[in-house]
Amino acid sequence: MVQKASPKLMGLLNEAIAREIQVSIQYMWQHVLWSGVKGFAVKDQIKKFAIDEMKHAEMIAERLNYFGGIPTTKPTPVFVGSTLKEMIEADKKDEEGAIALYKEILDLARQEGDDTTGHLFREILSQEEDHHDTFTTLLEDL
Repeated sequence: MVQKASPKLMGLLNEAIAREIQVSIQYMWQHVLWSGVKGFAVKDQIKKFAIDEMKHAEMIAERLNYFGGIPTTKPTPVFVGSTLKEMIEADKKDEEGAIALYKEILDLARQEGDDTTGHLFREILSQEEDHHDTFTTLLEDL
């Protein structure tokens, strides 16, 4: 028997996919565009984050597909920024939004008795908090 998810949970999963696609594009373009000593120091880490985010999108899409939903292909608006500080401030804010959304998904999954989605989002949330910590630390020196 296939587990069911509420329309609300399925909608939140699609919102999460859209955010993950957005930041994977955003971080990859930032990785390509960053320059100077400070940019050189962090660009490989940001490329890694871009790949992490795409993997998150894939895992969430697989979960949504399991429920019979159709994963979105549209990212939320991408903001690359024009200065290193502007980029990192936007990235920090995007991670804060993801953290809040994923806590909401965790709460709803718990209410629905969906341990698998809960496990998935606890794992992703941990990585998002690590990304947020990195961006917060980088802002200290800008």
